[in-house]
Amino acid sequence: MTSSHLEFTPDYKDEAVKLVLTTGIAVATVARELRINEATLGRWMSAFMPIG
Repeated sequence: MTSSHLEFTPDYKDEAVKLVLTTGIAVATVARELRINEATLGRWMSAFMPIG
C-alpha cells in the first residue's frame, strides 16, 4: 500500500514561513501558490514562532 502523505524538508518549511514573514503576503495566498494546505503552513508558522 502506498501513502499519499507528502514529506517536506525542514529547509522547505523554513523557506515557506520566511516567505510569509518577509513579504507580508497572507498565509492562505502563500499556501495556495506553493500548493500546500493552508492549515499545514499555519502549523509550520506556529512551530517557527512559538507563543510565549
